[in-house]
Amino acid sequence: MLTFLVSIVLLIIGYLTYGKYVERVFGENEERPTPAYVNADGIDYVPMSTPRNSLIQLLNIAGVGPVFGPIAGALYGPVAFVWIVVGCIFAGAVHDYLTGMISIRNRGAHLPELAAKFLGKFMKHIVNIFALLLLLLVGTVFVTSPAMLLHNLLDAKIGLVVITLLIFAYYILATLLPVDKIIGRFYPLFGALLVVSAFGVGIGLVVTGAPIPNLTFQNMHPNNLPIFPLIFFTITCGALSGFHATQSPIISRTTQNEKNGRKIFYGMMIAEGIIAMIWAAAAMSLFDGYGGLAELIAAGGPAAVVSEVSIMMLGTIGGTMAILGVIILPITSGDTAFRAARMIIADYFSIGQKAFAKRLVIALPLFAISYMLTKMDFQVLWRYFSWANQVTAVIALWVGAMYLFLGYKNHWIATIPAIFMTDMVYLYIFFEPTMGFGIPMTISHMMAVVATIVTVGIFFVAAYKKRGISFTLDEDVSAFKEM
Repeated sequence: MLTFLVSIVLLIIGYLTYGKYVERVFGENEERPTPAYVNADGIDYVPMSTPRNSLIQLLNIAGVGPVFGPIAGALYGPVAFVWIVVGCIFAGAVHDYLTGMISIRNRGAHLPELAAKFLGKFMKHIVNIFALLLLLLVGTVFVTSPAMLLHNLLDAKIGLVVITLLIFAYYILATLLPVDKIIGRFYPLFGALLVVSAFGVGIGLVVTGAPIPNLTFQNMHPNNLPIFPLIFFTITCGALSGFHATQSPIISRTTQNEKNGRKIFYGMMIAEGIIAMIWAAAAMSLFDGYGGLAELIAAGGPAAVVSEVSIMMLGTIGGTMAILGVIILPITSGDTAFRAARMIIADYFSIGQKAFAKRLVIALPLFAISYMLTKMDFQVLWRYFSWANQVTAVIALWVGAMYLFLGYKNHWIATIPAIFMTDMVYLYIFFEPTMGFGIPMTISHMMAVVATIVTVGIFFVAAYKKRGISFTLDEDVSAFKEM
């Protein structure tokens, strides 16, 4: 229990201290006009208040990731708490803040555009592929997971296919309508339900004296799966997630003032970390050890753990509300995943989005592909999502590092987590047997280190080269108008 409580306190302290330092390094400018006003179009560029933006950002980034991921990561034991705390403060929240704020400085640009500007034009095409792949996988995962939860909650009285189609219908509306019509109007209410349900479970753990284990670095996984690198791909949302880099630009286009960035981007990542801590702690403590947790996950997936925890901690009524909160999580990330995919494609091909027909032409093929992906096995889908997610996170961190380097600022706040996660991404794809090369761990480690050194070398060569030429770090947003 002590480790759990201390971890929550550390996350809050991280926001108040390191978050403030990151803000100071970046250099927010409250006098600078934001794209919400300069590029206002009534569709995607719409000024909204900080409380509304914060709750929308939290719901955008907090899909089932900070619930399902920590539940699966709990199998490794309390070491999961360490990754959530350290990853969230020094990697995830930095990642979210920098992508959001750099986007604000560049007329609300999405990650592919930022990668093209700061890492080279070739990277724009690479990032477009990864970003769209990730968003399609996220959208699909966040259709199937809430559909399964609703199907279970309703005792299978409504068919899974019907529920899936209803969720797709909602996604189509949320993707095509102006951002303030559905997302801006209902998300703050959904956000309140999310916070209440998560904190209800957390308070229940404390009040009932749940046997949350204290810190140990021993690997508790029943199948003895290696902590390195698998835990970094099991617990993504709640620690570090590239999906967030696709969501922050949505809110960068609705942020009223740069001074609000720490609350919206860094702060909501810390809030997601707290949610992840709660679900990891619940999974570790309520099922008669890690073997019992593994059996429940094997039988019904993380969704079964959510249902059991919610009812145990909050009773039938409160538990049902908590389950609804977890159902809302993926739905309110799935819709913005498709929205972000539409915006990225529109930016890539310079397709104006004021006309409804142009939005529809881009969106419909995305939903058709996603529906076909729902036929894949969920565990396989999640595995591919996790790797694409962290590759995207690595790219976003390198973008942040380059931005700070070119501005003669402390780039190490982004460079250090970028180097670490680059090594983990290489290690995962070399070692992982089902979707990677299946190379023995020792050799994979050596190969990953070499590949990471080469990557870091390329970065610094490119960075010093960019410093030697005329380079505009921030766009003059007043010079741009949305088509």
